[in-house]
Amino acid sequence: MRLQKYMAHAGVASRRKCEEIIAEGRVKVNGEVVDTQGYIVEEGDRVTVDGKKVWPVKRNTYILMNKPRGIVSSAKDNKDRQTVLDLLSSDIRARLYPVGRLDMDSSGLILLTDDGELTERLLHPKYEIEKTYKVTVNGLVTEEEAKELSKGVKLKDGMTAPGEFKIIEHRNKKTRLECTIREGRNRQIRRMFESLGYEVIQLERIAFGPLKITGLGKGDYRTLREKEIRSLKSWK
Repeated sequence: MRLQKYMAHAGVASRRKCEEIIAEGRVKVNGEVVDTQGYIVEEGDRVTVDGKKVWPVKRNTYILMNKPRGIVSSAKDNKDRQTVLDLLSSDIRARLYPVGRLDMDSSGLILLTDDGELTERLLHPKYEIEKTYKVTVNGLVTEEEAKELSKGVKLKDGMTAPGEFKIIEHRNKKTRLECTIREGRNRQIRRMFESLGYEVIQLERIAFGPLKITGLGKGDYRTLREKEIRSLKSWK
């Protein structure tokens, strides 16, 4: 990248103004003054202006995807199965990673980003990010059982935190529910219903914190809006 462009991306000034700063001998690359235009900055170079180090502001990528069933929600798969990254256009060149995985048999909202700081924050138990699912199980779940699940049930890895389990309807000996949890244990929703003797036959995540899956077909995705990014970053 040309030095003046590098400096502009770092927020030093406009590109034209950066050219003037370079000509004035105020810029050093790896400790050496560079006062000519067109110098190419390479990865690992140390650039300073008036003795202060500068680096380009990286614009992160945030993708909201509606993951279909049968797709692995990881960046790579050692069994060579199709992953969520395989569904992205080749135009997206950022190194993205999924935030909050869904198992292969589940579908719905998944966030892909290269913002490591935000990822760590969203996955940290301290922030208790709400995740909402539409769930269908075999059998007729009672209101009492839904309340029991909401209070928390004992699994092999301990009691689950309180959540919200609401029955939507009973039909054909099946129950549809809307479930909201604030933990991120492996296969947690499925295991909670299994603890009461019910098999989950369909599970779709419809919300993750302030993000909603509304308007996206299976396998479709879109970039996050600025308002959504701000909401995620300010989640407490």
